[in-house]
Amino acid sequence: MEFSLTDEQRMIRDSAESLLADLSDSAAVRAAMQSEAGHDPAVWRTIAEELAWPALAVPEAHEGLGLGPVELALLMEQMGRRLFCAPFLASACLATLALRCIGENDGQRRWLAEMASGRRVATLAFGGAQPWGPETISVVATPTAEGYRLDGECRQVLELQAADLLLVAARLPGSRDAQGVCLFALEADAAGVTRTPLPTLDQTRRLGRLELAGVDVAAAARVGAEGEAWAGLEQCLRVCAIMLAAEQLGGAQACLDMSVAYTLERHQFGRPIAGFQAIKHRAAEMMLAVERARSAVYYAACVAAEALDPEGDAAVAAELPLAASLAKSEASETYFHCAAEAIQLHGGVGFTWEYDPHLYLKRARAGESYLGTPAWHREQMARELMGETS
Repeated sequence: MEFSLTDEQRMIRDSAESLLADLSDSAAVRAAMQSEAGHDPAVWRTIAEELAWPALAVPEAHEGLGLGPVELALLMEQMGRRLFCAPFLASACLATLALRCIGENDGQRRWLAEMASGRRVATLAFGGAQPWGPETISVVATPTAEGYRLDGECRQVLELQAADLLLVAARLPGSRDAQGVCLFALEADAAGVTRTPLPTLDQTRRLGRLELAGVDVAAAARVGAEGEAWAGLEQCLRVCAIMLAAEQLGGAQACLDMSVAYTLERHQFGRPIAGFQAIKHRAAEMMLAVERARSAVYYAACVAAEALDPEGDAAVAAELPLAASLAKSEASETYFHCAAEAIQLHGGVGFTWEYDPHLYLKRARAGESYLGTPAWHREQMARELMGETS
């Protein structure tokens, strides 16, 4: 596969890089992560109303821009470079792609239009533990005369406190494995819904625990066919693992850039420490790791584009499980390696609060386990290559 950016894709990348330099500099990140909401609502309105970023992956039929995973990955990479604090991964990636992958109905069209405009912030609650799998879904959807009653909990729900629309994966009573999985859309303030914020290592991204106790929803709240949501949900999670990998790629690039800049400024024995061979070797190893991750991420994004396109190349789309796991494992390890090296190359100030490397290290460590650890993804690759099912 030959890959090169189109003029439109370069414009998305370059404009995002320029705008985020202003909207998400170090001071803005620190202010957002210390706020109650975890992000600046004014910045969210800016990216929604003026830039239409939440509409990027929403089909044009639902008032979106109708673009695909490659464009979304370009945007996520730039957000990762700037540690952008906003519910974008939760709403514009996880929730949006879940609605796209699972089914067509009137509710889906309405929710997507509201999410595209930024009027609604949504998130996806897909299981009781990381990583994902049908066996981790602990919410039970019991059919009633009017619809369903939901009971159970979901841990580690991304941006739970910021969301006003919850997409909750649940299983029918007595169902096992992938059979009987449903997806429901419900208001975050519905009766019986409890949202509890969780203390996290990475203060730039919020997680919460969702508890559902006798939550009654109408049949129209179900997304897609009854009991048939797992295939679409799994596809959504694989594509979102690629989007998270793109964000991690951006973070790794930022760690490399800030390390090189610092070593050029820091002088020892009368010259910049960047001139010492040991420093050059470490920077070169970081660069090679970043380029490996970049190749894996954008190959996976191209595969995801074919998988989400009804008329896409089926042979390429079939590589999505392998490509997603490769991208996520490679990007996760690269990000943590580069963040750790950035702290070392900054020397005595590398771990201080005033410098940024520790913020990247925390984001790298937290993202390493979300949507599957590198070890878990390598196991998935092994299963895929050996023809086994997970």
